Amino acid sequence: MNVICIDDEELILKLTVSMCKEISMVDEVEGFVSVEKALEYLEGHKADIALLDIDMPEMDGITLALKLKQLYPDISVIFVTGYSEYAVEAFKIHASDYLMKPINKARLEKELEYAVVQKSAAAPKPSSHIVAKTFGEFDLFVDGKIVTFKRAKAKELLAYLIDRQGGSITRTAAFSVLWEDREYDRTMQKQLDVVVRSLRDTLQEYGIGELLSIERGSMMIKDEMLDCDMYRFIKGDVEAINSFRGEYMNSYSWASLTEGLITNMLL
Repeated sequence: MNVICIDDEELILKLTVSMCKEISMVDEVEGFVSVEKALEYLEGHKADIALLDIDMPEMDGITLALKLKQLYPDISVIFVTGYSEYAVEAFKIHASDYLMKPINKARLEKELEYAVVQKSAAAPKPSSHIVAKTFGEFDLFVDGKIVTFKRAKAKELLAYLIDRQGGSITRTAAFSVLWEDREYDRTMQKQLDVVVRSLRDTLQEYGIGELLSIERGSMMIKDEMLDCDMYRFIKGDVEAINSFRGEYMNSYSWASLTEGLITNMLL
């Protein structure tokens, strides 16, 4: 595992880098007081985890984390800072964790381990034919490759069907989820037809058309065909439980109910 540390306080940076070098899972670690130098380094080197200070003069850590996520989507971010008021903003951008200064080696090692587990749980398992990732953003994988949907509403419809855990929904219910503020008139019925057809065509294109079942005006997915993090969480799978960070299908407002239920299961 390769780690990059960025902190404008040189003494703290040296201490963090030193602790990282003492952690067995860390293969390489580089430290930078300059954001610009760090970004230059990343152009030619891979980093699995970025340890970032938040309050920096050149570029604040939140902005830098967003930039890193855009440039390197697979990188995990852990904030190391003395300012607890930034915690909410940190988790909004899907940070792996938030460490308050001064940190110690034991806590740092624990959070690095957690970031590795989280990254592993988020990736599709090679042995699974169809994998649904619902924690954070929603994505579907077939044989390890992400499914690309031609229509965003088709992807959302599949997400809702997965959320229903194999339960059937009527066309009217599907419409009310996809278009909360629209009237279900003839024009919108046709629009729903387009979305359903697009979803069916995409699934067939990836060789998993049988995942979707449409019968007598209702639709459902065959949940037994899926490896889904949310399904495994409910069954008590430790890896799935550890991968949940309070976020579930972030792009969809209707997902907040399930997110709340999952969160309450941890209390």
